[in-house]
Amino acid sequence: MIQTRLFFATDIHGSEDCFIKFLNAPRFYKADVLILSGDLSGKMLVPIVASRGGTFETDFLGVHRVLSEGKVEELEAQIRRTGSYPYRMDHETFKKLSVDRSKLEDLFSSLMNERISRWVELAEQKLKGSGAEVYVSGGNDDQPSVDALLRRSTVFKNPEGEVVRIRGGYEMITCGWANPTPWQTPREASEGELREKLEVLVSGVQSMANCIFNIHVPPFDSGLDLCQKLDEELKPIFSGGQPVMFSSGSLTVRSFIERCQPLLGLHGHLHESRGAARIGRTLCLNPGSEYAQAILRGVIVDIENDRVKSHLFTSG
Repeated sequence: MIQTRLFFATDIHGSEDCFIKFLNAPRFYKADVLILSGDLSGKMLVPIVASRGGTFETDFLGVHRVLSEGKVEELEAQIRRTGSYPYRMDHETFKKLSVDRSKLEDLFSSLMNERISRWVELAEQKLKGSGAEVYVSGGNDDQPSVDALLRRSTVFKNPEGEVVRIRGGYEMITCGWANPTPWQTPREASEGELREKLEVLVSGVQSMANCIFNIHVPPFDSGLDLCQKLDEELKPIFSGGQPVMFSSGSLTVRSFIERCQPLLGLHGHLHESRGAARIGRTLCLNPGSEYAQAILRGVIVDIENDRVKSHLFTSG
């Protein structure tokens, strides 16, 4: 009897608190295999502008704040907990960045890479000697530079675009790309391009019945892919005071699951669509995300004798 316990989380979007909680999963959840898949990077840079008299000004969470130097560090810690990137600057730098999108994007990329590099260092400290197998990969919001940074680690593996064999003898394919979104994120592909990527991956699988599909975007019309509909100005649409929801997952991912019938599907991408769904024999899971509240949502999956014995959603 071979039992493997997985802990899967996704979409932490720059939240260092969530990443540290993930690193504690071997001890806390008694997990043999940890998988953090997709959207590691934060979404927002928060300028903190030095003013005369030793104060600082910033806008955060819709509130304009004027802070003494002693209070800035507290706010910076709060900003980091939400997954955003605080950055101190003078008025001249702020004005230049306000009109030069290229420089702003370069700074944003630098801060994202700096945080990922620090996470790799944290993992080296916390996971050494844990005995767990750990896999960490990017998603559609992560720039290509993230892949190389993750591959510096000696305690976890970046499985993007590969077939890997995890504890218990199960195979896993990983794809962080998504079908097009309104946000034009770094790793988006047409359904046809996704099909090509997945064809390459599944061609390397020896036993599909024991395979895990670690695919960031969920299958279309699975209930794991619901999000609020937006208008042409990217503003949420409501009807009768209620948000209008629609399925935004991938048709290609669904067709591969229907055709291949893997053991398990691990997905994310849609933070509000936490849940489980069956597509034929395949159990598909999306643990959801509450990274802005520094809450790590995840799911524990126990696999035994080539079947999913149980799953349990977690939040903490």
